[in-house]
Amino acid sequence: MKLSFVIPVYNEEESLDILHREILANISSSDYEIIFIDDGSTDNSFSILKELSDKDKNVKVVKFRKNFGKAAGLQTGFEIASGDYIFTLDGDLQDNPSEIPRFLKKLGEGYDLVIGWKKKRKDPISKTIPSKLFNIITSIVFKLKLHDYNSGFKAYRKEVIKELDIYGEMHRYIPALAKAKGFRVTEIPVEHRIRKYGRSKYGKERYLRGFLDLLTVKLVTGYIHSPLYLFGRIGIFFSLVGFILGVYLSVMKFVYNHPLANRPLLFLAVLLIMVGLQFFSIGLLGELITNQNRKANRNTNISITKTINT
Repeated sequence: MKLSFVIPVYNEEESLDILHREILANISSSDYEIIFIDDGSTDNSFSILKELSDKDKNVKVVKFRKNFGKAAGLQTGFEIASGDYIFTLDGDLQDNPSEIPRFLKKLGEGYDLVIGWKKKRKDPISKTIPSKLFNIITSIVFKLKLHDYNSGFKAYRKEVIKELDIYGEMHRYIPALAKAKGFRVTEIPVEHRIRKYGRSKYGKERYLRGFLDLLTVKLVTGYIHSPLYLFGRIGIFFSLVGFILGVYLSVMKFVYNHPLANRPLLFLAVLLIMVGLQFFSIGLLGELITNQNRKANRNTNISITKTINT
């Protein structure tokens, strides 16, 4: 059983050597790899990582030319990782590697993705309150109740990471993406330590990006195979409201003889019906594109199957 550790790093020079030692102290397997992704650090992080890789042949280092974000770092690490089980940790030492055996035990129970729930979180209230709100909303939207979607401490079976394609702020929704693929997802409470070195790298702008990616992930996981269900419902809603307004205006015109030429409500009714038809048309076009892709994928799978059998 090979273990892979994927660790995005951005200006964490004080923590890296300690983190490396703690990981090694908490794994019994000699077959491992630690993949550090230097996300454009401006301190001495890369130099320290290079020294670690010189001392430990199982340490791999990737350096980005600039700061591309955590999702890009994780995706790059996933593409490199070759282990049977893949761990992700933050590079700030707040995740305790002593929890690694507990993750492995949970994976051994048949789960595909295990999330570390920071039950007693050692962060300021400016981070804990928004995080709780985020987890409540995300649990409702994706119908997967978890306390800590955004935890950086996770353990995956290799099959899971091969199915992921994350970017932007989508690393926050990895559990939802995994569940949509049919993988078994669970969480365990883990120790969360106070940050000793450096400072948090996430600003307030992450809330807006996270909300937009919430919409993206919901679309991808819920409607990628049936876009008409989404756009058709929106189109029917707008058209229905416009139709109701049209009926109301018709009654006012023909029953009560009220003039309509100077009524903005008439233009609103027409606009709503037109917008509704546009949304419905988008849904139909999406269905045509999805159907073509589905046929192409089916043909590809048939071809692969024949090749394997041959």
